[in-house]
Amino acid sequence: MAGVIRQPIDQEALERYLKQNVPEVKPPLELKQFGFGQSNPTYQVTDATRKRYVLRKKPPGKLLSKTAHQVDREYRVIHALENTDVAVPKAYCLCEDESIIGTAFYIMEFLDGRMFENPSFPGVNAEDRREMWHDAIRTLGKLHRIRPKDVGLETFGKPAGFYNRQLRTFGRLAESQAAAKDKDSDEAVGQLPHFDDFISFFANNQPKDRGVLVHGDYKIDNLVFHKTEPKVIGILDWEMSTVGHPYADLTNLIEPWTVSNATPSWPRIHADHAFLHPSREGSKASDFPGLPTREEAVKWYEETAGFDIPARELAWATSFALFRDSIIFQGIAARYAVRQASSEKAMAYGNERGPFAEMSWGMVSSVKDGKSKL
Repeated sequence: MAGVIRQPIDQEALERYLKQNVPEVKPPLELKQFGFGQSNPTYQVTDATRKRYVLRKKPPGKLLSKTAHQVDREYRVIHALENTDVAVPKAYCLCEDESIIGTAFYIMEFLDGRMFENPSFPGVNAEDRREMWHDAIRTLGKLHRIRPKDVGLETFGKPAGFYNRQLRTFGRLAESQAAAKDKDSDEAVGQLPHFDDFISFFANNQPKDRGVLVHGDYKIDNLVFHKTEPKVIGILDWEMSTVGHPYADLTNLIEPWTVSNATPSWPRIHADHAFLHPSREGSKASDFPGLPTREEAVKWYEETAGFDIPARELAWATSFALFRDSIIFQGIAARYAVRQASSEKAMAYGNERGPFAEMSWGMVSSVKDGKSKL
């Protein structure tokens, strides 16, 4: 929800810029900052006609990572997808002049729909719950069917070597984030367990390249659903988008099943009894009728994307997804340490870095042993 502005921006300067560059937005403006999100501060902008927009900006101060907070990439991919069958908000402008409000920002359409933090869709009936999951997966398949060059994104990323680039990028991130020291205690965030062994393992036996557009953080709480219908009307938070491997998005989306059934999984922020297999003690799957199984979700994806996924490749990619998540959580911990985090939940999320690394390592072992039923 939008509320008190914790990171103020120069409203007069913003209004002058929009008057000159985005005449659709009519000043004077009302600004409210959204309370969710870990990375780029996000604001609801209401203009004089009461029409709402969204402003996304880089956080203030020296940034720990050159690859995160790339609002220019968010704008570029959203704008490129506007005339496709992939649901995205309309993008109005990108301002890279930091003298306007202190950091680069862009303005996009406000999508008046529903957002769900919990992927079990509490409060939704069985038929809609199933169809909302189906459409979330269908929407992802549509994204992965698009050829980058067909929407002017042939230079958005390299068509091959995705997982090797991910290893290099996230490896460097982990090194810099581990060295970040808490502003008050001066204690370093520290490196992830098994880090060197992870790097060695993931450099080998990678799935074949596919070179599609990937969102980079595709999950239920980055989707906006229609106010009354069980369908996706927009995908948000594109800062990590690139040309890459579709498994990265798919494993991220189906992670509720992965984490909930992994060891150790309790207590975990992303573990949910609704996704725990019915045969497991404590499962609440029966309380959420319509929720598909992990196997059904993968099958739906294969049907829309148009290719089959070998079990071992999915197992490898699932292990990598948890490893990547552990580094993202480490990044949240590092931003919290230097007080750049934009969410009150930052400390709790940052503390997930160790457990996620351990879950990934357990799955790495299963892949090595040939037991790839993840």
